[in-house]
Amino acid sequence: MLDDIRNLKNDPGAYAAELERRWTGLLSYRYIGRNHGSMNTGPVDDTVTLRRDMRNAAGGLLVAPLSISSPEGNVGSDLVAVPNPVIHSCQILDPGYGVERIEVVESETLKIGGRMGYSRSKIVDADDHSRVIAFTEGQGVKIGTPPEGLDRMPENKIEIVDSPDLPPLWQVFGAFRREDGHWALPELSVEVASPDAALHIGPQHVLLETAAIDLAGDLVGTDRLQMQSWHVMFLARGKVGPFRVEGDASRGVEGTVGVRMVVHDEGNGDHPITSGSGVMKVVS
Repeated sequence: MLDDIRNLKNDPGAYAAELERRWTGLLSYRYIGRNHGSMNTGPVDDTVTLRRDMRNAAGGLLVAPLSISSPEGNVGSDLVAVPNPVIHSCQILDPGYGVERIEVVESETLKIGGRMGYSRSKIVDADDHSRVIAFTEGQGVKIGTPPEGLDRMPENKIEIVDSPDLPPLWQVFGAFRREDGHWALPELSVEVASPDAALHIGPQHVLLETAAIDLAGDLVGTDRLQMQSWHVMFLARGKVGPFRVEGDASRGVEGTVGVRMVVHDEGNGDHPITSGSGVMKVVS
């Protein structure tokens, strides 16, 4: 098992070094291309350049890159808190055909209490702010307080050239479909773990959306599906893995299909760690 950074809270130097190692090595934001000005040095940039691997079979935007780009649930950055997500939701208004870059705007902290935080953002076409792509909002909890005086860190970018040969996001984040038909992630590794040694939201969104499309596609006979509504509840920290998705799909009206899923931590008593649901529409 990975070490929880909270165990270093009484050693500011070691804490700072470990936070930089974890943050700059975390795959989620680096692979999607999301810069966080609250954590990274350099100019503020709230845009994400879209690639083919961020789109579904119908050419619209996957929800996972949107949710990773705007995670919400603000209780303060990792420099002032040890955050943990509780609830995330994303409503897609526009599938983003022809959009080259998105931008996270109107980031608004609705409330921060003693432990809980609530926030929301809007995602727009970076080159035409009148074109609204999605709304995101979330709830988070502070599970620890780091030592004072932590500094922002250099951004450890991954330069990815858009190409038809790019692997799907699920492959990059290590997800796979097992012989028993379940989608899963392997045992926890540092590239997909948050500093508190838990499965990060990034691979969870990717895993859940991949499973959702698979479950819905099996029901309606096509993978040309566009996510419209996405809701995830983080029930517990994913500590060990492998992490298995259980789910089911239901037909709706007017070409919609809904999916409900639960992620289980098989290496930690098979405890449920995350619940997700999505509503998709068949794209003709």
